[in-house]
Amino acid sequence: MPEARAGNGAARYIMVGGFLGAGKTTAILRLAHHLTDAGQRVGLITNDQSVGLVDTTLARAEGFPVEEITGGCFCCRFNTLMDAADKLTADARPDVFIAEPVGSCTDLRAAVSYPLRRMYGDAFAIAPLSVLVDPIRALRILELEPGRSFSEKVRYVYDRQLAEADVIVVNKTDIVDAGRLARLRRGLAERYPQAEVIAMSARDGDGVAGWFDRVTGGALGLDASPDVDYETYAEGEALLGWLNATVRMTAGAPFDGNVLLRELAGRIAATVGAGEIAHLKMTLTAEELPSDIAVLNLVAGDRGAEMAHTLKAPIDAGELILNLRAEADPELLHDAALAALRGWEAEAAGRRTAIDHIEHFRPAKPEPTYRMATASA
Repeated sequence: MPEARAGNGAARYIMVGGFLGAGKTTAILRLAHHLTDAGQRVGLITNDQSVGLVDTTLARAEGFPVEEITGGCFCCRFNTLMDAADKLTADARPDVFIAEPVGSCTDLRAAVSYPLRRMYGDAFAIAPLSVLVDPIRALRILELEPGRSFSEKVRYVYDRQLAEADVIVVNKTDIVDAGRLARLRRGLAERYPQAEVIAMSARDGDGVAGWFDRVTGGALGLDASPDVDYETYAEGEALLGWLNATVRMTAGAPFDGNVLLRELAGRIAATVGAGEIAHLKMTLTAEELPSDIAVLNLVAGDRGAEMAHTLKAPIDAGELILNLRAEADPELLHDAALAALRGWEAEAAGRRTAIDHIEHFRPAKPEPTYRMATASA
C-alpha cells in the first residue's frame, strides 16, 4: 500500500488520458523531462490490454523508470496500479507519478481518480484529469469538418473521455492552421463546458508551459462523474481490433530501418483499407546500439505516417515492436501485419523475421475494480 513520505509530503499523481493517437506519450515524455530538469524524480506507469507496448519501450529508452500494466485498463486493474506505484517507490522514489491509461478507456474519474483520492489521499496529491485530442480527429468526430471517422459506438467512448476531463488539451497544434484550431476550441468549449480547453504542440513545445502549470499546480476537480453506459462503452471498445507484436528483424546486408518502418506502415494501411486506423505505432531498435531507435506513428488511414525518431545509420538486425489498433476485425490486422513482414523479407535475399510475440483480439468488457461517482466519502 502506498504511504506518504515522511518530510516530503504526498507524491503528485498525474493521469493523462485521451483517445488512441492523441499524442499522449510524446506529451508525457516532454512533461517528464521538464520535471526532471526542475530537480524532481519521475516515475511512469504505462497501460495496455496486452504485452509488448511501444510506450514502455520509448520511456525506458529515454531513461525513465517505468512500470507497465497489461491485461486491462487502470480501471479494471486498480490494485495492480497501486502495486506498480509501490514498486516505483521502492526502486526510484518518485516525487511525481505520470500514468498513461489505455487510449480506448474512459470513466477514469470514477474508477481511478476518486478511488485513489479516497483510499490513498495521504499518499498522493492528484492532479487535474487531462484528456488530449488529435485536432484532425476531433474536428471530424465533432462533425466540424468532413473526413474519415469511427462508428457511433466508438465515438461514444471518445465523447465520454472528454465529458470527464478537467482539462481538454488540443495537442498537435502544428498540424492545423489557426482557423481550424479556433473552430475546434469553440466546439469543444460549447460541448464540454466543465473543462478548460487549452492548446499546445507536445512535439514542438509550443504552449506546453500552460499545461505543465495546470497539471503540476492544480488539483483534481470534484464534480460528479458523468454517466457512462457500460454496455455501449463495452460494445464501442470491442469494435476496435487490437494487435501487438514483437519481431526480430535481420538481413544479410545493412538495411535502412527508417525506410522499413514506412514501408510496413504503407502495406498495413493498404491491407486494413476501409477499416479506420485508430493508431499504428512502431519502434525499431538497433541490436548493436539499443539507444538508437526509430519511432513511427500513423493515426488514420487517410493521413501520412510520421517519424518521431529516426535511426542514425543502417542496421544489420533490430527489434521491431508493432502496436496496431483499428476499427476492424483483429484477424485482418493480424493478416496485414504478417503480410507486411513477408513483403519485406521477399524484397532481398537474406532477410528474416522471427516473431517473439504476436497477439490479436478485441478488448473484453470493462469491469472496474471500484466506481465512485462522487469525490465525497
